[in-house]
Amino acid sequence: MQLVIIVFIILLLSGMPVAFAIAISGFMFFLQNLSLPITIPIQRTISMTQNFPLLAVPLFILAGNLMNGAGITKRLLNLSYKLTGRMKGGLAQVSAVLSTLMGGVSGSCIADAAMETRMLGPEMIKKGYSKGFSVSVNVWTSLITPIIPPGIGFILYGTLGQVSVGRLFAGGIIPGLLLMIFYMFAISITARIKGYDTERKERATFKELISSFFNSFWALLFPLVLLMTLRFGVFTPSEVGSFAVVYALIVGFIAYKELTWNDFKSFTRNSLADIGAVMFLIALSGIFDYGIIWDRIPEKIANFLLGITTNPGIIMIMIMGFLVIAGMFIDGAVLILMLTAIFLPIAVKIGFDPVHFGLIFVLSITVGNMTPPVGAAMYAACSILDCPLEEYVKESLPFFIVTIIAIVVLTVFPQLTLFIPNLIFGK
Repeated sequence: MQLVIIVFIILLLSGMPVAFAIAISGFMFFLQNLSLPITIPIQRTISMTQNFPLLAVPLFILAGNLMNGAGITKRLLNLSYKLTGRMKGGLAQVSAVLSTLMGGVSGSCIADAAMETRMLGPEMIKKGYSKGFSVSVNVWTSLITPIIPPGIGFILYGTLGQVSVGRLFAGGIIPGLLLMIFYMFAISITARIKGYDTERKERATFKELISSFFNSFWALLFPLVLLMTLRFGVFTPSEVGSFAVVYALIVGFIAYKELTWNDFKSFTRNSLADIGAVMFLIALSGIFDYGIIWDRIPEKIANFLLGITTNPGIIMIMIMGFLVIAGMFIDGAVLILMLTAIFLPIAVKIGFDPVHFGLIFVLSITVGNMTPPVGAAMYAACSILDCPLEEYVKESLPFFIVTIIAIVVLTVFPQLTLFIPNLIFGK
């Protein structure tokens, strides 16, 4: 596998698209092992696309796009504004709450960062916020979105690692809320230092809050319905993706009446492009995964780590550090596809619950979307506000620090992740 990894890194550095880099480097394994049938790469590519549980991925992508066009986003924005406008750095606080609420709708940190930067960024700059801070807030708070259910990363991890997707969804609720609190604290401190004022002079009245809540009811209800249908066996994870699409259509066409036929065609067309990119990665990752399993890479890495120390905490810190750094250079979905088979057995061996580890695993990898050199969410938001990268990096430091603290806290206290899954699904 050494040659395979070297070829993969060289292809990435040369600028080749990640999917082709995975396929070509993975095929090198079979050229090294001529005793293996050369038809296996083709079989693996096809079999990965025929994995029934992964059907949830394209369905949730389509559902998220439809919900964004169904009038849900502006209602959630209004609710967030009412809840946090009176706080220091009010518009920035709106971003933290909105990302949390959007977790039950979008599931994509890149989409969330781009959307909130377009919506809130120009207004933040008008109010005197710096470009770097405006972009940093909208980018880092978007990390909450894939943690609140439903998150595509959890579907990939759960399917590949044979871990309950329902428990993973439930496990993301408290960590998502914890991240929101940490980011709101960082925003509050920064706002006081920089003199950013509140957005509203008076607190929202009870009547205003109730009105905003009921306007956002259908969006707030969705994560609850999703978990309950999984808990009581009404739907499988794949079937609940279909339900999400139907739910989005009902909300858009009937409840809010803001989704038109032309909108539906446009969102479907855009979703096909997103789905094609994700499924292409999933299909070609099967070639790479075969070599990892054949060469018993998980067992070798586990023995190497256990040879350094037997302390589970230290081993997990090393794994987390590796994931955060790797996420800075490689797309998160790719890392989940490549590394689940490697690190999940190690985590289980040292005593970590698969759901608890899955939360830390997905969260650590997703941090790479917010950091140089290849952070997709970072570049998307910086380009929207024309923000220099160095200014973004400087203003991002408080958010990076509280994110690492949050990951450590979630690692040390597993019940923060496991409490709700155990409550809903049992131990």
